[in-house]
Amino acid sequence: MLTERTRVKFCGFTRQEDLAAAVALGVDAVGLVFYPPSRRCLTLEQAAQLRHTLPPFVTVVALTVNADPSELHDIVQAVQPDMLQFHGDEPPNACERWGLPYLRAFRVGAPGLETPRALLESCQRHSQASGWLFDSHSQGYGGSGRSFDWSFLSPLAHNENVRPVVLSGGLHAARVAQAIAEVRPYALDVSSGVELSPGVKCPHKMQQFLKEVRRADAARSHHETL
Repeated sequence: MLTERTRVKFCGFTRQEDLAAAVALGVDAVGLVFYPPSRRCLTLEQAAQLRHTLPPFVTVVALTVNADPSELHDIVQAVQPDMLQFHGDEPPNACERWGLPYLRAFRVGAPGLETPRALLESCQRHSQASGWLFDSHSQGYGGSGRSFDWSFLSPLAHNENVRPVVLSGGLHAARVAQAIAEVRPYALDVSSGVELSPGVKCPHKMQQFLKEVRRADAARSHHETL
């Protein structure tokens, strides 16, 4: 799971000014939420407008939770995301049918994912995913600000078929160094940890988060060259 640079995705944008600030700070990917119970949920029109403001080389990720195929079809057509993120209980065929790269999220501790072994078995069914995203189990399917026991991910370190690991759940600037040192993820995915309120990002928190990622990466690189 070692990578030279930890990528970062900020998720749950609702405002153009927040997107512009994140891009200026150098974020790798941005997430747009299409899950109606979420306070960060966008309409197709809102999402299309936000997507239109983004420059090249920033990955746009559309997050859905157990969406109907017709809903996903409309999202793909209207927003034209670069990647899909499935955050519910979607089987592999439901994720792969769109011909787009996808992240499959696993809510650690959810029914059927209560042990590291069960988690790994569930991950392996999504061998075609571009990455495996690990979040905490909550009623709201993410964005809760809650973390989980990272030791659940230890079996992945010894699995030759592991997909790039994206760590989520309860992340904020003060936990970045610990997350990178313990998990060594390919990427970090944060929502509430860089917000003032749900859907309203804080430029200072985004800046501090990215600063800590770069600091942790530099420290790890220095340690590994000793």
